[in-house]
Amino acid sequence: MRFTTALRGEVRRRVERIEKADILVGIPSYNNEETIAHVVRMAGEGLAAYYPDLKCVVMVADGGSTDDTREVAFETEIPPWVEKIVTIYRGVPGKGTAFRAIFETVESLGIKACVVCDSDLRSITPEWIKHLANPIIKHGYQYVAPIYARYKYDGTITNNIVYTLTRALYGKQIRQPIGGDFGFSNDLAKFYSDQNIWETDVARYGVDIWMTTLAITEGFRICQSRLGVKIHDPKDPATALGAMFREVVMTLFTLMSDYEDLWKGIKGSSQTEIFGEEKMPEPESVQIDLPKLLDNFRLGFEHFGVLWKEVIEPASFNELVKIAQLGVKDIPISHLMEQFYMPVELWVKILYDFAATFHKWTKDRYKLVDVMTPLYYGKIASFVIQTKDMSTIQAEEVIDEEAVVFEKLKPYLLDKWEGKHEK
Repeated sequence: MRFTTALRGEVRRRVERIEKADILVGIPSYNNEETIAHVVRMAGEGLAAYYPDLKCVVMVADGGSTDDTREVAFETEIPPWVEKIVTIYRGVPGKGTAFRAIFETVESLGIKACVVCDSDLRSITPEWIKHLANPIIKHGYQYVAPIYARYKYDGTITNNIVYTLTRALYGKQIRQPIGGDFGFSNDLAKFYSDQNIWETDVARYGVDIWMTTLAITEGFRICQSRLGVKIHDPKDPATALGAMFREVVMTLFTLMSDYEDLWKGIKGSSQTEIFGEEKMPEPESVQIDLPKLLDNFRLGFEHFGVLWKEVIEPASFNELVKIAQLGVKDIPISHLMEQFYMPVELWVKILYDFAATFHKWTKDRYKLVDVMTPLYYGKIASFVIQTKDMSTIQAEEVIDEEAVVFEKLKPYLLDKWEGKHEK
């Protein structure tokens, strides 16, 4: 069933009663009863503290939580002059559809600046609202991406694929392209709402990178704002990121085809304007199951090695075989944890091989991304081993060094994309 709107009838009537507002904080949620009250409360306090003379709204767009998320959000007290909307959205289940409901509300109310915040945040403060809204209200920016202090093993998809690939493709150093907490203007919200992607995977987990990429490629004014430490409900990539990985990577690769005429001509990268104090406190540690990551990689080689050979260039595949042989022989996992290493140049070429192959495929593309997933586990395992004795700041330097490699090997991607390395 196709939905022409993500807003239910009672929400549209509520919006009509509000008539007009200046700032909206949108909170997509699903089964977040432990954290939603804090996020709603901080949003209300931030609006009251920094925008007391503006008409403000807090909106919780829920995905049909089976716990008490909506009830807790509804009962959480915020300043009485701040409007609050708590609703179940209509459409494909996922964060993207929650955003669609927020975009529609922004457009209907004539909102000047919208801030969206994840519903599992434990570190959000009232200042986050100011940091994400002020660049729009006071400086005319249309899209504000976050910069956090995150533990070195939090945000593995961002660190090892999304940030580095987006930077190399489109030439903008957006550190958290799928950070989850953004600010955007009314005209950008309308642009997003008008796009015909609401029955696709973007409506699930792909919306963050879709928003960031379109903001870059469509010429909107972009900046970044430092928010401090991000503490949320982290997910161990060894066990919990399968669906998210597929949908984020598929969105990334699909957008590469959509905007190939743009990124092919871009060399290097540049920084955006950054607001906020430059500080990097050490965040809370995140546990990661390294043996499980290595097992996932070993099993992937056993199951998909013959398919990897069809996608990956011969020299890279031969190098990969040598790495994988550490896992297929009778080597104890404890010893493997010390020996295992995937060079960044190899990882970048593998990722570019899969991106170019994805571009040429016309159906069942999700299968290609599923086949790629164990390679991602191997890259994360390698990063964990490489940085195990590093601070988060030192690990951040490693990530930036890898981003430079993505940029340097872009000619390899161009050759693969044009079929110059066809077997």
